[in-house]
Amino acid sequence: MTDSQLQQLVEQISVHEFHRAFRHRAFFNARLRSTGGRYQLASHNIDINPKMLTDFDEATLIGVIKHELCHYHLHLTQQGYQHRDQSFKQLLAQVHGSRYAPKPKQTTTLAYRYTYRCQRCGQVYHRKRRLNLNRYACGRCQGPIKLV
Repeated sequence: MTDSQLQQLVEQISVHEFHRAFRHRAFFNARLRSTGGRYQLASHNIDINPKMLTDFDEATLIGVIKHELCHYHLHLTQQGYQHRDQSFKQLLAQVHGSRYAPKPKQTTTLAYRYTYRCQRCGQVYHRKRRLNLNRYACGRCQGPIKLV
C-alpha cells in the first residue's frame, strides 16, 4: 500500500464512520517504532506505522486509523481528544476503533556490533560503537587492544 492509497483509505473511513471529511495528509512513517500511529496536533496530519500493515492484517490497520481519526475529529471540534477524556473513549467505542495498537514485531538486533580483544591479557570487550584504538588501551593491563 502506498501513501496515496493510505490517504484514500483514511478519507473513506472518515466519511463513512465519522460523517466528516479528512482534509489533511495521512502517510506511512517508518520511524515510528513502538506505536501504531500518531496524530500531529500542529499540522493535523496522521502518521501510520507501516508495520501495522506488514506485520498484521488490514483490520488492525483500520482500527489504528479509526483511533487516530478520533483524535483528529475531536481536536478539530475542540472536544476532549486525549486518551483519558470521556468524549474520546465514547467516540472510539462508537466507531469500533482499537484502543491499543498491537506491538510491532521487533527485528532481532545484536546487542553489540564490535568486539575487541587485548593483545596482552586477552580481555574481551563488546561495544556498540567503534573505538579509536590509538586513544584507548586495555582497562586491566593497559595493553594494546585490537578489533576482532
